Amino acid sequence: MQPFTQRVISIIQQIPEGRVMTYGQVAELAGSSRGARQVVRILHSMSRAHNLPWHRVVNAKGEVAIQDDEGRFLQMMNLQEEGVEVSDAGRIDLALYRHSPLAWEEEERF
Repeated sequence: MQPFTQRVISIIQQIPEGRVMTYGQVAELAGSSRGARQVVRILHSMSRAHNLPWHRVVNAKGEVAIQDDEGRFLQMMNLQEEGVEVSDAGRIDLALYRHSPLAWEEEERF
């Protein structure tokens, strides 16, 4: 497994319940600011094998990006069950629900 892939998996596994990250945010933290599409590929191919909370990753606009109705509904439902407010259009307020690992670590220390 490539180091970037390993870092992406680790970052996604650490997104806490009730929070989201964007594909680009995960890619940047994993070391590739232009790797958002790679994050999509990793989520698509490895979510089951690594038990990834795939539903906690959204696009840069804070939207559920899955196009097929079943997958889109499942992601929205999973997020809502964790307390994330999702509009009928599949939009999440990133100002409220975005997980920032460095900021989170700071909060946890206090």
